[in-house]
Amino acid sequence: MASSYSFDIVSDFDRQELVNTIDQTEREIKSRYDLKDSDTTLELGEDVITVNTNSEFTLESVHTVLRTKAAKRNLSQKIFEYGKVESASGNRVRQEITLKKGISQEIGKKITKLIRDEFNKIQASIQGDVVRVTSKSKDDLQLVIQRLKQEDLPIPLQFTNYR
Repeated sequence: MASSYSFDIVSDFDRQELVNTIDQTEREIKSRYDLKDSDTTLELGEDVITVNTNSEFTLESVHTVLRTKAAKRNLSQKIFEYGKVESASGNRVRQEITLKKGISQEIGKKITKLIRDEFNKIQASIQGDVVRVTSKSKDDLQLVIQRLKQEDLPIPLQFTNYR
């Protein structure tokens, strides 16, 4: 029996890098002239960042700083899902930024369909929030990875457990 090779497609981010990103963002906000007096706070929850600041204009600046710091730490911009801006007490605004993690059923089906349609010797199966791809040829798996990197999906993809 010929051995088969596999890898998992996951969508995740480095939690510690995100913590460092939030920390750096807060430091820049405290030191920047245009943001210093805005009394902006960033709270990192389990899967959400809550931004509380004095205006929508300041909120846009905070987004820019956050995205820049995240990019420098190799975090994908796709992990941030910006919620709607809500009014908070005293003319302030609040926004929740949801952190996207895991592959939804819908995106998992899209990935497996793409693999089935374009690579006939390769099997792809959805296992929870992970897509497992198996083949008898390592070269075929490499082609799948290259193809998926070209695809513009709403989530960042990582390829793990390559055996």
